[in-house]
Amino acid sequence: MLRNAIASLVVLVLAAGCQPPAPSDPFAGEWIDLSYAFSDETLYWPTAEPFRIDTVSAGVTEAGFYYSAFAISTAEHGGTHLDAPVHFAEGKQSTEQIPLKHTIGPAFVIDVSDKALADRDYQIGVDDVTAWEARHGQLPDKAILLFRTGYGRYWPDAQQYMGTTLRGAEGVANLHFPGIHPETARWLLANRYIHAVGIDTPSIDFGQSTLFETHQTLFAENVAAFENVANLDQLPEVGAFVVALPMKIKGGSGGPLRIVAHVPAGE
Repeated sequence: MLRNAIASLVVLVLAAGCQPPAPSDPFAGEWIDLSYAFSDETLYWPTAEPFRIDTVSAGVTEAGFYYSAFAISTAEHGGTHLDAPVHFAEGKQSTEQIPLKHTIGPAFVIDVSDKALADRDYQIGVDDVTAWEARHGQLPDKAILLFRTGYGRYWPDAQQYMGTTLRGAEGVANLHFPGIHPETARWLLANRYIHAVGIDTPSIDFGQSTLFETHQTLFAENVAAFENVANLDQLPEVGAFVVALPMKIKGGSGGPLRIVAHVPAGE
């Protein structure tokens, strides 16, 4: 039954027009989890409330069977999560409005970890994209573009991953981590056709950004973003296929994201 269900998903994705196609045999190769689990270790923006889980029930009932249930509370933007375009662009797509074909498809990984690990405030440039293309060819249309900075190795150490353990406005002022330069966002929109971007840091804008221009630029064109993506070091630069399904929040500006990638055998 599970095999038939996944095969049906593959057919739907192919019908949506994603190129290159989804894996013909989803059980061949490897599935890699690109999501961090939500817990009391989950990292959030300094002004957001942390993840909370409260026990409703956990034990044997009077009827003699075991029963557990929990109540959870989370900000939209924390842990591995989606940024919907409406997060920084009025009138653009909210979480439930983003087409599935924009969050499911071929993924391409640009590794800037050497530069980013040497400079906490590094901003990914157009030259990083064109250098990748010199090796692999032009990014195809409808790509999901993932940037690997290497900062995933620091999760969940807030000091190393975000540059600070401070909270509130003081914490925001002391954020230091890499992001995508706004000029790169503008270049991608002008020269390539991408469905979504993702990064292994808390934000697609670098930590010291105050205007969040990369968010504004991409979201104005309904290009969504995945933040705090895990395990990008396990993906090849070319050949992976991503399924990114956020919690479906009506009118939401984002939400917790379960994102996985299929890597074909031999990649």
